[in-house]
Amino acid sequence: MGRIGKEVAGQIISFIGLIGVSVTCGIPLWRVTSFIGANIVTGQIVWDGLWMNCVMQSTGQMQCRLNESVQRLTPDLQSARALVIISLVFGFVGFILTFIGAKCTGCLKKDSSNAKVVIISGCLIIVAAILVLIPVCWSAAITITDFANPLTIETQRREIGASIYIGWASALLLLIGGITLTTSCPPQKPVYGYPGYAPAPVYPYSAPPTYGPVYAPPSSQPYTASGTYVPSKPYAAPNTYPAGQYL
Repeated sequence: MGRIGKEVAGQIISFIGLIGVSVTCGIPLWRVTSFIGANIVTGQIVWDGLWMNCVMQSTGQMQCRLNESVQRLTPDLQSARALVIISLVFGFVGFILTFIGAKCTGCLKKDSSNAKVVIISGCLIIVAAILVLIPVCWSAAITITDFANPLTIETQRREIGASIYIGWASALLLLIGGITLTTSCPPQKPVYGYPGYAPAPVYPYSAPPTYGPVYAPPSSQPYTASGTYVPSKPYAAPNTYPAGQYL
């Protein structure tokens, strides 16, 4: 799979994960309480969420109440409300950055800059996955602990709702999408020579020695010329030859 294919796959997986986190944040199904009394008329189902609580009667009527005060929530749901919102912000910013640094777009001129932006966006999506995974696991652990506690009243026993499962699936998708984006286009370094062969050995360069002018001190003795420039063998003009020997 090429670089563009990895980027597109990471974007699609991350987008599906963001939709799952939004559903986890919105629907009131973090905890589900089912209570059926001696008479079927008293049966009711209670849904607990981050933003509202809903009660469904056996007659089919449903009543929902918004949680306007954070103090009404349990500590795990209070933390979940903040962490899920932060997760959505990080995931959305990372998803937008993938379009800026994608290879198929021309927002940035250098290929290395595109790679760095995509890697940063993948890291933000991974952080978003971790932020949504923490409150989901925390709420699930508290729900299981309260359900197994013998001191808990039967009408207050809660089970894990659909939001927890959607949150786990969304965190997994965000992790896969973020890892795909971070490994899709690492910054390339210029490679010299043929691939698969060792580079040429590098020898240390030593600058040639520099020579400066040498100054000798002047001699105190007077200069005397030695030898003579007169040739040692004198040369005389040739004797005259009589003209008769050429006749």
